[in-house]
Amino acid sequence: MAAPASCSFVTVTKRMACAWCGRPLEQDRRPGRPKRYCRRSCRQRDFEARRRARELGLAESDLIVARRQVEGLDDLLFVLGCAIADVETDLAVDGSPEQLRRDVDWLLEAARPLLGASERLRGGHLAAGADGEQAS
Repeated sequence: MAAPASCSFVTVTKRMACAWCGRPLEQDRRPGRPKRYCRRSCRQRDFEARRRARELGLAESDLIVARRQVEGLDDLLFVLGCAIADVETDLAVDGSPEQLRRDVDWLLEAARPLLGASERLRGGHLAAGADGEQAS
């Protein structure tokens, strides 16, 4: 078989992120082991978390989340589900551009708090929770 006349290659690079806080890491061109943490404090927090997990007999894949945080996420998902149902009903009745714009705005309004909650959870540093209290 003959090769195609023109070949194109796509290079996909995965950005490295801090193992503790998720911040992007600068690519290190030096030889040796790649960096896993953006700061020494992140490395220390990860060490403390792993040590405490071993003390409690937790596996690496186990996750501890406060009930209040789960309930807050559940509330946000409920609001998003209601927004989806409202939009489906609205579009079945009126598919005008104005209605579509209002529906998109409503979906975005319902989805943005979930995005913020997700970022706080992934970041490893939980800011104020759904009820406004500081999480620990």
